[in-house]
Amino acid sequence: MPMKLITSTLVAFLSLELLSIVTIHVSFCHGSSNHLGCVESEREALLRFKQDLIDPSNRLASWSTVNADCCTWSGVVCDNRTGHVLELNLRNYAWLAMSRSKILVAEREAPAKSMLKGKLNPSLLNLKHLMYLDLSCNDFEGVQIPEFFGQMRNLRYLNLSRGGFQGRIPHQLGNLTNLEYLDLRFPSFSITDTGNLDELTYGLAYVENLQWLSGLSTLKYLDLAYVDLSKASDWLHVVNTISSLNVLNLIDCGLYHFPSQPITNLSSLAILHLSENYFEGPIPDALQNLTALRHLYLSFNFFSSSLPDWWYKLHLLEKLYLPFNSLQGSLGPLGNLTSIKELYLHYNRFEGGIPVSFKRLCNLRSFYIPEVELNQEISTVLNIFSGCVSDVLEDLEMTRCKLFGHLTNQIGLFKSLKNLLLSYNSISGPVPSALGKLGCLQSLDFSYNMFTGTVSDIHFANLTRLLRFGASGNSPILKFSPHWVSPLKLQNLTLSSCHLGSQFPSWIRSLKHLSYLDISNSSIFDSFPTYLFTYPSSIVYLDLSHNGIYGLIPNLIELDKLEFLDLSSNNLSGPLPLIPLNLYMLDLSKNSFSGSIFHFLCHEINASKSLIQILILKKNLFYGNLPDCWANFPYLTILNLNENNFSGNIPISFGSLSSLQYLHLRKNNFFGNIPMSLRNCTELLTLDLGENSFVGNVPTWLGVSFPQMVILNLRSNKFQGRLPRELCHFALLQILDIADNNFHGTVPRCINNFSAITNLWEESSNLRYGETNEFFQGYIEDALLVNKGQMVQYNTILQWVRIMDLSKNNFSGEIPVEVTDLVALQVLNLSHNHFTGTIPKNIGVMRSLECIDLSGNQLFGEIPQSISNLTFLSYLNFSNNKLIGKIPLSTQIQGFDASCFTGNNLCGPPLSKNCGVIVTPSHYNEGNNGNEHEVDWFYVSMALGFMVGFWAIISPLLASSRWRFLYYNFLDSLWIRFGILVRKICGLFSF
Repeated sequence: MPMKLITSTLVAFLSLELLSIVTIHVSFCHGSSNHLGCVESEREALLRFKQDLIDPSNRLASWSTVNADCCTWSGVVCDNRTGHVLELNLRNYAWLAMSRSKILVAEREAPAKSMLKGKLNPSLLNLKHLMYLDLSCNDFEGVQIPEFFGQMRNLRYLNLSRGGFQGRIPHQLGNLTNLEYLDLRFPSFSITDTGNLDELTYGLAYVENLQWLSGLSTLKYLDLAYVDLSKASDWLHVVNTISSLNVLNLIDCGLYHFPSQPITNLSSLAILHLSENYFEGPIPDALQNLTALRHLYLSFNFFSSSLPDWWYKLHLLEKLYLPFNSLQGSLGPLGNLTSIKELYLHYNRFEGGIPVSFKRLCNLRSFYIPEVELNQEISTVLNIFSGCVSDVLEDLEMTRCKLFGHLTNQIGLFKSLKNLLLSYNSISGPVPSALGKLGCLQSLDFSYNMFTGTVSDIHFANLTRLLRFGASGNSPILKFSPHWVSPLKLQNLTLSSCHLGSQFPSWIRSLKHLSYLDISNSSIFDSFPTYLFTYPSSIVYLDLSHNGIYGLIPNLIELDKLEFLDLSSNNLSGPLPLIPLNLYMLDLSKNSFSGSIFHFLCHEINASKSLIQILILKKNLFYGNLPDCWANFPYLTILNLNENNFSGNIPISFGSLSSLQYLHLRKNNFFGNIPMSLRNCTELLTLDLGENSFVGNVPTWLGVSFPQMVILNLRSNKFQGRLPRELCHFALLQILDIADNNFHGTVPRCINNFSAITNLWEESSNLRYGETNEFFQGYIEDALLVNKGQMVQYNTILQWVRIMDLSKNNFSGEIPVEVTDLVALQVLNLSHNHFTGTIPKNIGVMRSLECIDLSGNQLFGEIPQSISNLTFLSYLNFSNNKLIGKIPLSTQIQGFDASCFTGNNLCGPPLSKNCGVIVTPSHYNEGNNGNEHEVDWFYVSMALGFMVGFWAIISPLLASSRWRFLYYNFLDSLWIRFGILVRKICGLFSF
């Protein structure tokens, strides 16, 4: 199962871990000036243990013969009276301090370097009095947990979580009868090149059964998160025998069956985490016996049906997490959870809105129900919570809940609110001034609603704790006093598409703590706000796009916190600024920047390797050759230089961009061949070289080096030669545009290897980038493609588009019949080539076709009748071929203009030529020397044949009553069988 909720679960269980450590009550002495010193045999055991470890950061430097007292060594705690080692704590705390957001290079390397590796020496068995052992957050490189751990009988605390172990968990751990805390949580984490935490690639840990757990009768804390328990059908039976258990964590353990047996022995269980498993059906009734439960986590399962009515039995329950299930019906039963403090219900199918019974939840602090269709008036919801709940409610999130109506000053009753999140609803009317009374607010987001009116400094006068404010996608006018100095300590401000006035808002200048600012599309027509980049600056994310901002950009080289900068679609000019090493996204497209980009790319600062991943410079006025210093950008994933005036060859150093996925060089003046060094960019998904002057053959390695290719666009260049068969290796290819070149020869018959087009049910491709990043919520790939004779820009729906355009080349031979295997193809353009032969007869199986253009070829024969099956067809052009016969009848085809069929010898609608008159094939006309009144005996003989056949059947029926009876019985039987078949088919599709 993919990682989900990794941040929340990590934080939650670190907190639980610390809480549980306190409950163990192990009396350790953490150093004293009066201690006796360590026992010699235990010091030797520790030195042997260290000898087998790899310690790249020298964490164990104090473990040496020079320092004879091992009780003073790092991570070692002894008993003051006896000198015996009681605690060995070698946890890698650098992991715990890490954020999942992007970090600096030095910070990124520190946790990895501080991980212990190597072997675990059994010399630990000589620590006879050891009660506490923590080896968590290290990397023991996929070894199995040593069986000798089961001989350390005095252990009360054992933590091997995220330690890089794998394989079968040894049942010998069941011998640790004094154990109170056991944490075997998997997987471990590594750091990716982009600075984010990621899973190590070691295999999962697993158990075949859990019988060994039954010996741990004193166990209070058990964490087996991410351990494969799919074979442990006895899990509930075994757990039910451990009456001392307080905390049980079984996140993502592959559990799919919740036994129906009652739970009778877990009277002390306070925290139960069963999220991210495969449980189905109703929430198990067995849970109602866990009357000591305080926290219950059931999110990311497949629970369905309505909520049970026994929730009132869990009278101590404070936290209930049910997100990402398929629960439905009324929320009413949850109104009995009178002790509940945190209630998470999002991504379910509940009906009926927030029930009145929620008035009784007088302890409710946090209520999260986004993505649930409440279909309720916002004032109704606030009325329900306006009693005792309003005094304590701190977090309220109802994003995408189909709320409507006005948000009134009633909101002022909720004095304790810290987070109010109402985005993506249909709440309308003015923003209530009572929001200004919510002095505890830290996050306020009502983006993408229908708010109007004026927002002024009155709304913010008392919001001195507000850190995040979002109002994007509404139509309020933000109007503040000219000399108002904001008391806000805002860190995140998003006002995209709001009306901020033509000048850059002066009050933003007073927001000294601002790190995230989005005021895109806000009708600003002003000079560039250089003060935002005055060093030191706290800005991390800045989006000023789609405004009328003009002027030059200063160098940004000293802004080491800046990570995301979008200034696209403005009137900025001048040369490119220097950028800081830590910037990972820069979009300056659709401006008037000009000149060479040599200084920008090849400045000596970039020799330290820029972390930039996304660089978009399209639609500017840049010119000259691309410099050959791309090796300075090893993390570059998206490069878009479309629609500039660049020239010359593609630099050889492009081959060093091993992370490159999207390369756009369209509509410049590039020339030369595709360089062989580009074959090193094996991650490419999109290669767009269209509208340049590239020459030569398409190299055969193109189809081999890019196994993940989704879009290949070589349109309007000077490529020549045959299309290499190796392109058929593009199994994931969705868009092939090689129009307007000089290709010749036949089209490879292996084009049906494009499985992304041959499979109607193929999932949409992954043309998005960076969706999990804290700030950047997903780059959306775009493409300029010809459809129905017009150039169309695709972006949000691009991942579902399937197009093949080979037009305006010199291809010859027949259209390969294999093209009809491309049943998911939406656009097929083979026009203006030299194709001969007939149109494939089974073209009608290409049911997804919306556009087909075969014009300007030498195709002959009739138009296949199966074309009538193309019900999505909205564009067709068969003009200027050698087609003959009647145009097939269908609603779509007869709706096209007659020009789509001209230049052939066709008849019937939409042409004015009637097929009822005598029709002479073109080659026959030539032989008749223009004798248009001569009788066509083909049609005469066809009419005679029809009459003879008709009377051959009808005459016997008229002459013999017995034959008539048999014939009608046959028809009746046939009709009955047909009816039975139809009913069976309908039964299969009924739900």
